[in-house]
Amino acid sequence: MRASFSLTVAEGKRLIAHGITKHPAVAKAFKEGIVVIAGGTTNGYIVEELTGRKIERELYTAGVITPKGQCVTDPGRRIPPVVVERGKISELSWQEALEKMGREDVFLKGANAIDAEGFAGIITSDSYGGTIGRAYPLIRARGIRLIIPVGLEKMVPSVRKAATMAGIYALDKSLGQKFGYTVVGDAEIFTEISALKLFYPNVEVVVVGSGGIGGAEGGKTFIVEGKEREVVELLELIKTLKGEPGLKDSKRNCPCDVPCDRIIK
Repeated sequence: MRASFSLTVAEGKRLIAHGITKHPAVAKAFKEGIVVIAGGTTNGYIVEELTGRKIERELYTAGVITPKGQCVTDPGRRIPPVVVERGKISELSWQEALEKMGREDVFLKGANAIDAEGFAGIITSDSYGGTIGRAYPLIRARGIRLIIPVGLEKMVPSVRKAATMAGIYALDKSLGQKFGYTVVGDAEIFTEISALKLFYPNVEVVVVGSGGIGGAEGGKTFIVEGKEREVVELLELIKTLKGEPGLKDSKRNCPCDVPCDRIIK
């Protein structure tokens, strides 16, 4: 049986979060170890799915891209990363949790870009590299599992090419906050396709279109093929995601202490 459907960006984020809860490594770490859910809008959905706790997802991030440009959320309203230890929300900061983590634990970090080569790109406006700049050396040195939940709307031609152009001090002008760029090439990238394949491993999933209007901008259109029972079940899952509201603009107010060259007020 063959069927088609479309997902908005928000619906895709909810699907990814739903799938992450069923990921064997995440489920095991959630129950027996530590899961760090670093900041990111998709990770905000994961907080809700893993913990059952409702949050303002647009505030579960430091950096944010809005119609006015790249910026950061208000530090006073920003929701800090959640750490789950043995099934319960911990009082540990992500830095403290990282010191305790081992090979069976999971660090979840969002991204701003992915490409067909399997690389993820992470924009960082912090001159010290942000969360990934601090966490990545420890994650790799200690063999901690790194998973990057990220929507397919963030697919770009080449992450490595993008990295050669970016840098806070490499940008002369910027209509939005200047930024650096971290390339990660050895993490598990978990997209909408990953989630669907986790639920229905025998169903083929193909992206056939991108974009739309009226809130579907950035969304994806899919065709799936498989046994009738599984395809029908998959479509029922998709129906539960429909109508997921989009995220609100959460950039901090202008002017700020890091002025940019944007002239739109």
